[in-house]
Amino acid sequence: MLTRSRLYAGVKYLTYSLLIVNVYLFLAEELNALQHTFMDGFGAGELVQIFSTTIDTAAWVFLLLLFELETSVLEDQRIRGWVRHGLHGARILCYIAIVYAFTGYCSVMMALYDVSPLAGALPCERLDETWSVLVTLDHYTPLNAANCASLGSAALQIGGFSVLASPEVLQSARWLAWTDVINAGAWILVVVILEVEVRLQLRRDLSDRIMRTTQVFKSGIYAILFMAAAYWGVKGSFLDFWDASLWLFAFIFIELNVFDWQQETRGETPMHRSNAVAR
Repeated sequence: MLTRSRLYAGVKYLTYSLLIVNVYLFLAEELNALQHTFMDGFGAGELVQIFSTTIDTAAWVFLLLLFELETSVLEDQRIRGWVRHGLHGARILCYIAIVYAFTGYCSVMMALYDVSPLAGALPCERLDETWSVLVTLDHYTPLNAANCASLGSAALQIGGFSVLASPEVLQSARWLAWTDVINAGAWILVVVILEVEVRLQLRRDLSDRIMRTTQVFKSGIYAILFMAAAYWGVKGSFLDFWDASLWLFAFIFIELNVFDWQQETRGETPMHRSNAVAR
């Protein structure tokens, strides 16, 4: 029989599964963008700029599953010794990858400010060369007779890439890049607070007062994340909006896990646990 707790668990793990699928979708998107940017190859230092979203999403998915294990699946008495150290070590690796991806978002944003007027010829005189046109952030199309005419003499070249953009499209891409940076930074703040909560809870020091204080901070951060998701819904791609919405939904479950965990250690009945994942 489908109970409320089973439905809760089913929706939660469906959300997690959809986030795993998004790793593949972002990888496909960034591989497609790579065909228009680093066409002559790239170095190890440029890897994070090219695959920042894939690295970020994969690290966050792994981190999410680690938090799920620690806050919902594993019993408290099992989070000891090598299990505890293993979980914390794995989370540290995820944090390193997430911060690394954050630097990639910053690199993408800065690249959009490294522009110059197209020198030597008008865009339509470059049709026999391998140039691309920026459509929106991380999306390009080959330069052709139709789009070269719309660029005209106002065309701007992005960095050392064979990529052109109109001033209007470039400004729109910059706003989206800023949204990436702000969103990634806000999520880092969320996970720092969550890490503090989990460590305090393991020591039985997570009091109601601390929970109320952290909730105030996280409410402000989540408001920023909701605004970023809304902006992507209006100005960005559907994948960015969809992914942002899923992450907000997924972290509702993690927040509920922490709340239930605290209730359980105080001898109260948890509200959202299913039999399948009860401690």
